Amino acid sequence: MDLTPPPLLTSPLRDIAAWAALFDPDGLPVLAETAAALEEWRANEDAVDAHLLADTIMRDPLMTLKLFAVVARSMRRRGPDDERADPETVTGALVMLGIGPFFRHFGPQAAAEDWLATTPGALAGFRAVLQRAHRAAAFSMGFAVHRMDHDAAVLHEAALLHDFADMLLWLRAPALALAITERQAADADLRSAVVQRACLNIELPDLQHRLMLDWRLPALLVRITDDRHAEDPQVRNVLLAIRVARHSAQGWDNAALPDDVHDVADLLQMGEVPVRTLLMDIDADT
Repeated sequence: MDLTPPPLLTSPLRDIAAWAALFDPDGLPVLAETAAALEEWRANEDAVDAHLLADTIMRDPLMTLKLFAVVARSMRRRGPDDERADPETVTGALVMLGIGPFFRHFGPQAAAEDWLATTPGALAGFRAVLQRAHRAAAFSMGFAVHRMDHDAAVLHEAALLHDFADMLLWLRAPALALAITERQAADADLRSAVVQRACLNIELPDLQHRLMLDWRLPALLVRITDDRHAEDPQVRNVLLAIRVARHSAQGWDNAALPDDVHDVADLLQMGEVPVRTLLMDIDADT
């Protein structure tokens, strides 16, 4: 792939179709640590297996997106007679693609940190979304394990990817992302949908859903990340993980956290005191 950062947008595109056309999964950068790890393993490909590779990819929402998009295209090329189900986890996607084909498709990768290095505030904004995603993924996995959900790995991925459109906005239009952040910081009651439409002409969840469908991400993953199915226990698992990650980003004294603890306790069928301990234990291990 071309390692040169593309031009940055400074004004909004006209509609969701224009925004969706802006993003190509093959052209996305990955985290710098992911790019470095892939090059180390490329030199010793025979020593790499799907589980080892998945350990790194699962920490990188951008690389996760790229992998699922490539596997989806590979599945379409196999034709309608192929009875294999779409893989729903990073490990399953790697097994289906194969280690050799993985390295052949994914050459040296651009680093997101390099893309944003010269734009003041952009890297910090991107990292804030990334950190929230990592914490949400950890909470989601913790809740799923406690619920003995067999799709725990998918719930981890769903939380990790839940806000990936925010990351893409920081990568391609950091000035617009910063404008949204500043307006919300100045008015705590300003709804995200309102400020996004004012600054972008679209709402980011709508763009994200469009991209997930365009890139043919796993159907279970698409459903779990769709907030319209909020009554589904798996969707609640992910949404509560996102809520806790957002509200505890600056500490555990946020006024919204007691409601979050109450709702998590209901989901997990636990008391609120042990739930608060569980949340802090998960966070300490993240």
